[in-house]
Amino acid sequence: MAMSSWFSRLRCSSKCFFNSLALRTSVSRKLVRTQTTTNSESTRNPFLFWSRSLLPIALAVSAGSLALHPQSDPSLCEASSVNSRAEFVVKGSHKEVPRELIDELKAICQVNMTLDYEERYNHGKPQNSFHKAVNIPDVVVFPRSEEQVSKIVKSCDKHKVPIVPYGGATSLEGHTLSPNGGVCIDMSLMNRVKALHVEDMDVVVEPGVGWMELNEYVEPYGLFFPLDPGPGATIGGMCATRCSGSLAVRYGTMRDNVISLKVVLANGDVVKTASRARKSAAGYDLTRLVIGSEGTLGVITEVTLRLQKIPQYSVVAVCNFPTVKDAADVAIATMLSGIQVSRVELLDEVQIRAINIANGKSLPETPTLMFEFIGTEAYSREQTLIVKKIASEHNGSDFVFAEDPETKKELWKMRKEALWACFAMEPNFEAMISDVCVPLSCLAELISRSKQELDASELICTVIAHAGDGNFHTVILFDPNNEEHRQEAQRLNHFMVHTALSMEGTCTGEHGVGTGKMKYLEQELGMEALKTMKRIKAALDPNNTMNPGKLIPSHVCF
Repeated sequence: MAMSSWFSRLRCSSKCFFNSLALRTSVSRKLVRTQTTTNSESTRNPFLFWSRSLLPIALAVSAGSLALHPQSDPSLCEASSVNSRAEFVVKGSHKEVPRELIDELKAICQVNMTLDYEERYNHGKPQNSFHKAVNIPDVVVFPRSEEQVSKIVKSCDKHKVPIVPYGGATSLEGHTLSPNGGVCIDMSLMNRVKALHVEDMDVVVEPGVGWMELNEYVEPYGLFFPLDPGPGATIGGMCATRCSGSLAVRYGTMRDNVISLKVVLANGDVVKTASRARKSAAGYDLTRLVIGSEGTLGVITEVTLRLQKIPQYSVVAVCNFPTVKDAADVAIATMLSGIQVSRVELLDEVQIRAINIANGKSLPETPTLMFEFIGTEAYSREQTLIVKKIASEHNGSDFVFAEDPETKKELWKMRKEALWACFAMEPNFEAMISDVCVPLSCLAELISRSKQELDASELICTVIAHAGDGNFHTVILFDPNNEEHRQEAQRLNHFMVHTALSMEGTCTGEHGVGTGKMKYLEQELGMEALKTMKRIKAALDPNNTMNPGKLIPSHVCF
């Protein structure tokens, strides 16, 4: 095992910066195990798990100026309300929720609903996001079953009252805002693991199950779920936003890891999108239609997920570079070499500085690549040596690797908490986060051009990239009380998005559209694609009650 002083610097002090953050607060909640199938045996035992973080990891990119008015006829449209001057409050219209609907919801949910202002405010205006809306939900309900969800949705559709599904509240683009008021459906009480099929390597869960809790649940069986977005994210929300994470370079995104869904449509009907077979050519692919629909087509009530075997062995490697372009070039060369890495993460020198400040470390403040190799012990080490050679050919230095479990865990903890480390540099600032993704061959140029723009700005900006699949984020810190700061952050975000689109990339690799990215969709997808989406929306949700004002720009007509 190759060790160096680089890794010795990773050891946290007894009072780690992150342990002092109130944001680390969590609460215990129930995750109920109802069925586990191993070979031909079935067992039924209640099981408790600690659950998702109480507070969201939600730092958002601006929504711009978007008018979000419910439409009685979805084929009608409004003039585009996006203008060049950024506004950060999502507009909407509001009508009073009928008393009859309140009574119906109370009959369905009993005590699991609230009209309390503070609760409604917390659900309508996420604390750690500068996405805001002019209104908050009128009611928050907490269904416990698919049947209750169906009744809730049916009642809302009858009264033409908007619905906003709500998961772990970690989404970054205003997905859970309620600009038109209405009913917020919090899925947190639907958090059971319904069935685990060990031999088939799949699991059936309710949408309120967190991915971290799920992995604790399946680990004793030698299995894991490979997507790893922000802490606190739940499976339902992960499906809705088509998220991914650092392991997507090997295991794919949510689209690739969901076998089937059960979804409550706008009229209350419950649809099962597919069987449990690993592949099927039967009919339209409704599963992938719903994944990424962000609650605009239905409410997800059950998810069947693919699981993977926990790797036999892994090696984590770190290498420093003089520029981010050199680091990106190595990521591209590694992928072209045919090596099947499980992670390739890039952090620029500003991000490393933030980690040093936050944790009292002394890591080299240069652009850094982090790799993970998995397989047998011999294969993992062989991959490591091949990548070490590739790095040396692109100005890489200080290539070190770790096999010790605690050191590897500390490395990925550092990466996972990189976002919060940024606030050690400016504790009173907010963050705007980009999420562009381009074809892999364009990544080095995109990062290099973006980095020049970021470094020239007066704002503090860090780069964090899933370099193996062309997806990178920037954390742009700005003073929320300084309008020039806010406009500069928006300008930088626009620059990166438009540069990515010019390279046949996308405005969002994994965070989703919500309200924040709608203004870029026409340029990326074209008006005909947006019209097709709106036709689908109108067919499934004719009263436009399902999370209205999200995903599809209001000016799209058909």
